[in-house]
Amino acid sequence: MAATTTPTRSRWFKLVWIIPIVVVGAFLIVLAAKGIRGLPAVQSFLHDYPGQSALPSWAPVGFPAWLEWQHFLSSFFMLFIIRTGWQVHTTQRAAAYWTRKNAGLLKTKGQPVRIPLHLWFHLTVDSLWVLNGIVFYVLIFVTGQWVRIIPTRWDVFPNAVSAGLQYASLEWPTEDGWTNYNALQLLSYFLVVFVAAPLAILTGLRMVPGLAARFRPIEKLYPLKAARAMHYPIMIFFVAFIIVHVALVLATGALRNLNHMYGGSDDVNWVGFAFFAGSLVLMVGGWFAARPVILAQLAGLGGRVGR
Repeated sequence: MAATTTPTRSRWFKLVWIIPIVVVGAFLIVLAAKGIRGLPAVQSFLHDYPGQSALPSWAPVGFPAWLEWQHFLSSFFMLFIIRTGWQVHTTQRAAAYWTRKNAGLLKTKGQPVRIPLHLWFHLTVDSLWVLNGIVFYVLIFVTGQWVRIIPTRWDVFPNAVSAGLQYASLEWPTEDGWTNYNALQLLSYFLVVFVAAPLAILTGLRMVPGLAARFRPIEKLYPLKAARAMHYPIMIFFVAFIIVHVALVLATGALRNLNHMYGGSDDVNWVGFAFFAGSLVLMVGGWFAARPVILAQLAGLGGRVGR
């Protein structure tokens, strides 16, 4: 028993040491930011660039219902993508394996690919997340919501620096997400939606068992090792983004922010919080429901599950 648990304990022990490092690092950053803000040149910079880049006059205001659903579904799927991604990265021996009945492209040397059950779940949730993302891309461009997460002015960059300095000094930039994100938020969302998400998909496709062999003609152009080297850090990026995003949502006016994405209004009341709490209940329920015995039954609908 000790031989099987030692690697896991060692891994978590290393992760625990990250906590004091992060705390000390954050404290030093806050001190440095407060000192920098006191400089006359920096004060002048903050005056010229308050942290928000203006939007075109036709930019939409508020968040439509479809965007609220998209936000929830993306969060729900991402929870299980991260969970199963970690399992793929750390599990040495799977509890069960899945083989597709009609293998199609998922073949290696003419034989159906046999993959761990948690990898099957990972690929399944990935597919749902990608489908949800496609709908999101279409709707933001059809409705004009794209202008809120794609830079349209060059001053977004100095304004992002300004917003970052304000966050770091714990003197928050003016929050008005209902009409316009601050520049750092805008660039962060752009990075997530149009850079990190496509990279996660491209690197993930490169590693899909069965499909990986079909990419051999472009091995020199897009090596499998490169995809593997990028895919895991992208997951870490998403985890870090989610932690920071949720922390700032709660720290910069929780009720108003939650109403934006769950209550469909700019009011300060408990409606958005109630929907947010309900979404957490669904996530927790889904987390405990995603047990191997249930996953095996679902996977059995499209393939064979066994040891």
